[in-house]
Amino acid sequence: MDRELDLREENNEEGATLVEYALLVALIAVIAIAAIRFLGQSASERFSSIASDIGQS
Repeated sequence: MDRELDLREENNEEGATLVEYALLVALIAVIAIAAIRFLGQSASERFSSIASDIGQS
């Protein structure tokens, strides 16, 4: 009986760990997407500005 209870507790802990890792991966993905979008827009604007300056000279 005690052994069955121990096995159930181990499975619950493994499931919780898996959920925690999944949440961390999702959070990292959201942050990465936001950073890429922000930096991508900034880089695009900077290249456009440089191209405009080169075209005017």
